[in-house]
Amino acid sequence: MQPERNSRMPWAILSGAVLLAFAMYIPMFSVPPMEHILKEELLLTHAQTSLLYSIPILMIGAVAIPAGLIADRIGVRKAAGIGAILIAVGSILRGTATDFSSLLAFTFIYGTGLGWSWPNLPKLVSGWVPREKVSAATGIYSLGMYAGAALAVAITMPLIFPITNTFQGTFFISSIPPVAAAILWWILVKEPPHSSIHDEPLTRDNTPLRQILRHKSLWLLSILFLLYAFFMYTWIGRAPALMMLKGATPELAGTITSITIWVAIPTVFLVPRLAHRLGLRKPFLWAPAIAMALAAWGAIYIGLPMSWILMAVVGIADCTIFLTIMVLLVDMVPEEEMGTASGMVFAVGHVGALIGPWVGGHILDLTGSLDLSLLILTGIAIAAAGIAFRLPETGPKARDKQQ
Repeated sequence: MQPERNSRMPWAILSGAVLLAFAMYIPMFSVPPMEHILKEELLLTHAQTSLLYSIPILMIGAVAIPAGLIADRIGVRKAAGIGAILIAVGSILRGTATDFSSLLAFTFIYGTGLGWSWPNLPKLVSGWVPREKVSAATGIYSLGMYAGAALAVAITMPLIFPITNTFQGTFFISSIPPVAAAILWWILVKEPPHSSIHDEPLTRDNTPLRQILRHKSLWLLSILFLLYAFFMYTWIGRAPALMMLKGATPELAGTITSITIWVAIPTVFLVPRLAHRLGLRKPFLWAPAIAMALAAWGAIYIGLPMSWILMAVVGIADCTIFLTIMVLLVDMVPEEEMGTASGMVFAVGHVGALIGPWVGGHILDLTGSLDLSLLILTGIAIAAAGIAFRLPETGPKARDKQQ
């Protein structure tokens, strides 16, 4: 018997989502702080080390749509739970890698799990949380994602790596949270009430995927996510190298970079409140995009002491855009199509997350500088602001006018 949805926050369900979001990004974000070690021990270029960071992003794009379709068929708990198991298995196996090929193969497994779980969290929220609380619930599970990523960037070099003095040992330690999260997911999370699992055959014309592909505003949102992901994954992936080029030690570079993610923690509480009071969504897209453009341009000229502030500005803007995209996704699409819709947005969006870090690494290999990368990011952020203006307004004020 399915539980009934009510007006209260489903805290047990959200706890499972927070724990999974916290754990799933730790293995990925343990790579940028160790880039110089991986490059030296495995005899890699910067572009090759970027693959270890961006392959999971590739897999999000590759499996997000099938993962969403399957979640719409078998339920979000089972679909995301399968992904959680793959995340744990891939993370553990990375700790056994002996060369670049094996590490890349195990990273593919981890990335497949990431792509299977992460795009389905919006569907979980859509199924369990009343629409007026979606923004707050999105902030809550996003808090786990940002905390896990920030912790990985901040402590990988100063605290985790010295325990074993090997990248394999560091990867093995980073697999502990995913294992715990996978176990707790199956214990804490239940299928949403009134689940959209299909019990009747679908015709060729009424499949969720065909309906989603005709949704013009969802395509705009997907392109915005692509530009956002290009910027942020490039920024985080290259920020430690940027800080070291400005004179920081590897340990300090990781700490400064982590500010970008740490500031997201208070932001996930403030942005939903501000958005609720303003009753609008779009200003929380175009304004932070402009801030990101200014930050990328300023990073070319700003020295190390001011980089702390720069990282904070980018972190606040990043979190604001991400939360707003996730809320817009729920605003635009009915629950029964949410798995497929989120799969499409994540699939298109993470193309940017794959290309961006590789381009940044290739430019660094060729020029020994990140100035050109930062100019590209400036243009990307300006383009994101332009797309944001074209999106429909879905905030409460806009809905009130339509009624």
